[in-house]
Amino acid sequence: MNRKVEAIQNFDNGFNCSQAVLSVFCEELGLSKEVALKISTGFGGGMRRGEVCGAVTGAIMAIGLKNGHFIEGDTDSKAKAYEITKQFELKFEELNGSIICKQLLGYDITIENELKMIKEKTLFDMICPKMIEDSINILEDLLLDKE
Repeated sequence: MNRKVEAIQNFDNGFNCSQAVLSVFCEELGLSKEVALKISTGFGGGMRRGEVCGAVTGAIMAIGLKNGHFIEGDTDSKAKAYEITKQFELKFEELNGSIICKQLLGYDITIENELKMIKEKTLFDMICPKMIEDSINILEDLLLDKE
């Protein structure tokens, strides 16, 4: 099964956008799926505040797994991870106009009436799968290009 299909299946089965993205990259990057799902749980819905889209934060966690800084004084790894993150964010914004959840949805999930509108209009089902797929496409390009 390809990553996009698996991620959308995960999302449809109740995992959030961040979990959906990170979970399809984690094992090949050295993190168990169980730990990836647990660690990314709190990042959905723009960290539950409608801020940075969970599909974006899931992707950034994958970038960190691949290129992250973990050795004291290793400024090259940190710089590389930051650069790839910047490239990811710019491409995502180019495709979708923003990396901010409430801007992508057109409503703020922290406001009760707006959350009700999101649910009535099924915007999570209409918009979030594209954000997940775009994140995966961009990540595949960036992570494969940055070996």
